[in-house]
Amino acid sequence: MDIAVLGAGAWGTALAAQAAERHAVRLWGRDAALVERMRAARVNERYLPGVALPSALSIDTDLAGAVAHATHGLVVIATPMAALREMLQALPERGRVLWLCKGFEAGTGRLGHEVAASVRPTLQAGVLSGPSFADEVARGRPTALVAASVDIALAEASVEAFHSEALRVYTSSDPVGVEVGGAVKNVLAIATGIADGLGLGLNARAALVTRGLAEMTRLGVALGAKPETFMGLSGLGDLVLTATGDLSRNRRVGLLLAAGRPLPDILRELGHVAEGVYSATTALDRARACGVEMPIVEAVVDVLAGRLTPAQGVQRLMRRDARGE
Repeated sequence: MDIAVLGAGAWGTALAAQAAERHAVRLWGRDAALVERMRAARVNERYLPGVALPSALSIDTDLAGAVAHATHGLVVIATPMAALREMLQALPERGRVLWLCKGFEAGTGRLGHEVAASVRPTLQAGVLSGPSFADEVARGRPTALVAASVDIALAEASVEAFHSEALRVYTSSDPVGVEVGGAVKNVLAIATGIADGLGLGLNARAALVTRGLAEMTRLGVALGAKPETFMGLSGLGDLVLTATGDLSRNRRVGLLLAAGRPLPDILRELGHVAEGVYSATTALDRARACGVEMPIVEAVVDVLAGRLTPAQGVQRLMRRDARGE
């Protein structure tokens, strides 16, 4: 299969490298200097240092050429959510596309499938998500993902493209649930990072993960998702990984907030996008529009905005009235 991966960050590079072992893959990068270094050294030192890229992987800055390469294959958008609309607009009216980004579009508050419906409604479109750190995927460590689309043929093509001995790809017909899970888990990971940074213990972490999953599910169902989706890879699986894993950028944001670091300094230090910072307010706005309560997300929003300290955010959650689970 001919595959184009648009975005030479950690996740795009990792997935392209894995697929290049079995398919003809072109990896597109916006940064010409980065692409030239990757070509010369066969490694993405900025995002995946120490991981050798297969010689068969083509890497370039020609966006139109990369898209044309996958005319009869599969385009994978591996940019942050902020660039999803731009990448979709660069595609022809017909074809197959997956995106990897997790979050809500700034300004519109739309999830990926909603952006695609407004920009390229005739595409076979879907999302590839699940509990996955790019570094581990690039190194061939066992990982399970879910390809979600209302187009079953596209989901099956995703399996053909990426399923391997180290990377299992399951299919889902619920892109709404998969995308809500991928967006909200980043916000909840900030909350668990705060709790861990404040030394609140494992009981507190378990409570945040469990009640956070309930918040995620309520919002997803209100937006049209299937409740059972949130017990799968893109719900519980991705939440557990992002909320507890040391490689999680969103959890690190929470840890550093708990240490008293200003948010702008934290984001500069990360050097990568932490989507939970940008998704928190939108998730809360969409929840309120649906009449859904999300107290953990609301506390994260107020901490990020500086209206509450991390300790005050925890206190507000603990002072909520008791209720049935």
